[in-house]
Amino acid sequence: MLLNGMRVLDFGRYVAGPYCATLLGYLGADVIRIERRGGGEDRFIAPVTATGEGAVLFQTACNKRSLTLELGKPEATGILRRLVATADVVVANLPPASLASLGLDYATLSSIRPDIILATQTAFGDTGPYRDRGGFDGIGQAMSGSMYITGVPGAPAKAAAPYVDYTTAVLAAFGVLAAILHRNQTGEGQEVKTSLLGTALAVFGSHLIEQGVTGIGRVGTGNRVQTSSPSDVFATSDGHILTHVVGNGLFKRWARLMGDEERWTLDPLYATDQSRGDNSAPILARMQAWCTGKTTSEALAELQKAGIPAGPVYRPQQALEDPQVKAMHWLHSVSGYPGLAAAAPVPDLPVQFSRSPGGIRSGPPQVGEHTDAVLTSLGYTPAEIASFRAGGLI
Repeated sequence: MLLNGMRVLDFGRYVAGPYCATLLGYLGADVIRIERRGGGEDRFIAPVTATGEGAVLFQTACNKRSLTLELGKPEATGILRRLVATADVVVANLPPASLASLGLDYATLSSIRPDIILATQTAFGDTGPYRDRGGFDGIGQAMSGSMYITGVPGAPAKAAAPYVDYTTAVLAAFGVLAAILHRNQTGEGQEVKTSLLGTALAVFGSHLIEQGVTGIGRVGTGNRVQTSSPSDVFATSDGHILTHVVGNGLFKRWARLMGDEERWTLDPLYATDQSRGDNSAPILARMQAWCTGKTTSEALAELQKAGIPAGPVYRPQQALEDPQVKAMHWLHSVSGYPGLAAAAPVPDLPVQFSRSPGGIRSGPPQVGEHTDAVLTSLGYTPAEIASFRAGGLI
């Protein structure tokens, strides 16, 4: 595997940091999750086990080992320094002040191991008036303008999928891989910085570019796309479908399927994607009328035959049961965790390599499951480990 032999220390919390480390673990790195005794907050979000471990843990902690360590205690410094000396990468999504107070800032880490790579994920970056504020995914969605446009006037809407968190994690892992390439070439370590707001602005970038250049002042239109049509959600007799028609070629296919091609393709009101988006009401009404009375499967079959991109609006259970999802093995069945009543369908690494496989090899660790093994590998004796435990350090 690509990162065999590399060690990653995961001091992350919640999603952006932990999932960055998870991605590196999917590529073969030895990832040690460092958490306080009893487990971090992110371990218990959306409980799925009898003892309260949550769905977020299963998505962000597979392949990892768990070491418990109370970082706030002065006695933790020695253990931390020994750990860092063995590590290639440290992942920590904490504000700058917290990093410094715990000895996880780049200056401290690089004094222990000069070629260390530190990957940080903050809410707002490390400069500016918001640098010391905490934050979560939804705040990035809100402050980027995305919620305003996703909703409708008077009712902004947040995406249920925490895309800012997970995209920040992906960008951080991307940055770490680039930093590893740089270190291979120069021997130098470095700090890789990402932020939730920076990610949210990047993902929403085309809307911000349009606003900055034109001052157009768009308002939210829910599921309706404003720059093409018919790109929206439509009701069928037994559910809903989404279509996204972009480009004159696709629009011509759609008009042909509707049975009145000349009406739509010859009218200058519908000559371009943007003009169709600006004058979408008749197009959307025609599409809804076409869907009415058809089942979802009937509508999708006809759209597929016509070469028009469309998909069903699934409930989560339907997504789990989709034949394409199963055929691609995108969900890895993780079982054997204490208190887990059924196997957990954990999203595997959604990148396929023809020569260097990666992905889930083991489920998430129990709290402190590997504490003794990790400390032993650092040179601590059984007596020392017992004293750490008696003192509440591990």
